[in-house]
Amino acid sequence: MRTVKEYVMEEPSLPPAQGEEEHISLALANSSITLPGGHTVDLLATPAQANHWLTARGLAPVDAGMLEMCTTQLRSLREQIRSLLASRTAGLPALPAAVTAVNDAMTRVPTAALLHWDDQRGPYRATPHPTTAIVEHALAALAADAAELLTGPDADRLTACGSTPCNRYLLRHGRRHWCSTRCGDRARAARAYARRARPGVE
Repeated sequence: MRTVKEYVMEEPSLPPAQGEEEHISLALANSSITLPGGHTVDLLATPAQANHWLTARGLAPVDAGMLEMCTTQLRSLREQIRSLLASRTAGLPALPAAVTAVNDAMTRVPTAALLHWDDQRGPYRATPHPTTAIVEHALAALAADAAELLTGPDADRLTACGSTPCNRYLLRHGRRHWCSTRCGDRARAARAYARRARPGVE
């Protein structure tokens, strides 16, 4: 727990991008953040950090005991989802491997409430969720959300942040194409500087 607390203090002070609260897959895609000056912050860099990220979104208990292998799976799904978001925003065909990865994650675990029979209380239904499959269930939820984002009504609002070097995605709100006020201010400052650097050019 100590490691998690120390890590939380190191997270960049950026608010969630527009749409992250509605779509956990968008938050996953934005969990590796490129900052000015060539710095990158990976919110899933270690198992403890990945466990904290999942717990904060209700996808894993605090004491899930994430392993490096599980964290690697989560980062891998993130890259596949980022690939799909990039294809969608650019209007390009998706990489088949990315589509397969999302479908595999969705179908790896049963989502139906299966029938069980208890000697004391009789028949009942429950969705299997053994502690050994916490990561698989989290991946399935993230993949299903990505599929919904890409095919649902929010898909047309999906865009990449328009402020270099930011690599986050967001859902447009009006004319806003920036993931945060900070990125918007930086983009406007860059445009103003470019105008000043080209005298006589409107």
